[in-house]
Amino acid sequence: MVNMWGRVRKSWEGFLHALRAKPDTGQDRHPHNLFEAAAVYVSACAEDDQDQIDEAAGWVSPEALSFGVNELACRAVIALARERDESPQTVARSLLGLPAA
Repeated sequence: MVNMWGRVRKSWEGFLHALRAKPDTGQDRHPHNLFEAAAVYVSACAEDDQDQIDEAAGWVSPEALSFGVNELACRAVIALARERDESPQTVARSLLGLPAA
């Protein structure tokens, strides 16, 4: 349980850092879209890779990254709910360690 809260805290800190990060300067080899940035950002948070978190946070604006992370979360919960044959609310609460509603 403590480890889960540590991950949540680190993810939140990474998100706050992304809000403070400068937007993409366009100097990358190819432009990154918000979904690519969100996928890299979330997977880097899960792996506790601060360098990758910082890089992905700089690819798009903080607002776009927030939207992409939200969309990724929704899609992940829906996919897990289908896989587990449970409601999205049950899956989301389970992932966050919350009691059933």
